[in-house]
Amino acid sequence: MRGGYKAQAQLFIHIYPSQDNPTTQTLWVFSGSSQTTTLFSSSIRPSGTYGIGDSWEVGGNLFNANKPDNQIFTLSSLFSSTNTNDIASVNARIPGGGKTNITFAASATNTPTITFGGSSGGSRTIASFYLDEDLGDEDDMGIRVSGSNFSYPTNVSSAWTGAGILDKPIGDFFTGTFNNSVNAAPLFASTSGQVRIVVNNQIIPEPEEYALVFGLFALGFVFFHRWQKKKRRQSATS
Repeated sequence: MRGGYKAQAQLFIHIYPSQDNPTTQTLWVFSGSSQTTTLFSSSIRPSGTYGIGDSWEVGGNLFNANKPDNQIFTLSSLFSSTNTNDIASVNARIPGGGKTNITFAASATNTPTITFGGSSGGSRTIASFYLDEDLGDEDDMGIRVSGSNFSYPTNVSSAWTGAGILDKPIGDFFTGTFNNSVNAAPLFASTSGQVRIVVNNQIIPEPEEYALVFGLFALGFVFFHRWQKKKRRQSATS
């Protein structure tokens, strides 16, 4: 127990270059949940700068270029866009639709959404992102919702899912994995490491690429196994 929260799970945001507009846009995919026991109620706002209820510090240096200064960026739903290649790539990875990447949630086709309290709770569209290049190695980011403030009480779980497009290219971010800072988790998530941002500098691999890599690995294993058997036979007859 630390800071009033008990960590149980993790919230993920995977960021990829857009296949359709790689020099201007990124694809953001949300998955995971954070089962928490919070001591504080708070809300997620539709706008505004840093706030512990809907924002967090990143444990590392997130922004590489065109560093934002307390800016809000619209997050449009992937499936309301004209990004046909991005849509096809996400569709191929949804369970029952040829999914090959475990980071994609079952409802990734939905508008990016955050939910509190499970099926009996409430949901709201994640409409934008707050981004700010902070001093030192801990930059700021946070989600903003559509409409009015989205309040959440104590003792509830949180989850998010969906895919969206942000008008900021992948070159503006450093590649890597970034957890929320030890001392600055959003109240809806939990303690250190409960929000994980994964920035990929390559587009989502196609299913065929996964199959090719697996096939080459399997072939290499067969050759290695045969070489070992041959070596043992030679040792036995020498």
